[in-house]
Amino acid sequence: MTRKRHLRPEEEALWQEVVRRTVPIKPQSQAMLLLSKPELRRDPSPQPVEPFRIGQRAQPGGPGHDVLPGLTERIASAPVAMDRKAFQRLRRGKLTPEARIDLHGMTLDQAHGALSGFILRAHGQGKRLVLVVTGKGKDRDDGGPIPVRHGVLRHNVPHWLRVPPLGPLVLQIAEAHISHGGGGAYYVYLKRQR
Repeated sequence: MTRKRHLRPEEEALWQEVVRRTVPIKPQSQAMLLLSKPELRRDPSPQPVEPFRIGQRAQPGGPGHDVLPGLTERIASAPVAMDRKAFQRLRRGKLTPEARIDLHGMTLDQAHGALSGFILRAHGQGKRLVLVVTGKGKDRDDGGPIPVRHGVLRHNVPHWLRVPPLGPLVLQIAEAHISHGGGGAYYVYLKRQR
């Protein structure tokens, strides 16, 4: 035998609120139509839509697939750690490098070893400004799903110069002036010996 449970006043009020807010998906009976409030029912008449063209609000010339800024922008946006006047002279090609290394034609392993030895020797000899020539590189992107950067050495040399063992010796890296190789070379300004 089932006993009928009576609702307390707060439960009854809650149930009435649920009934008031409920809108049936498909009214089945006259009782269901009476429970649903007319202001809650949706109007079946369609609303007019303004004419539009697909893509009319799209921003022209959106960002490309490369989320990393270009190498030139990243190096140029790096904070200046050396004397500002000397840095401006460096950018204009007015300072002459004391030594240079050309990494053309080397593999990544060969170039990394040669660069490390060159920077360590130059710092040991007390040189401040050296030129690292990487070349602009060849375009080897075959259109595959993974993009290949233009100029492998050109992109790896700044990274090598920022990590140990070379990072603690390097004060500033800047793209070379056109008279010293432009986009295919870097000025590396070394810290003083201690």
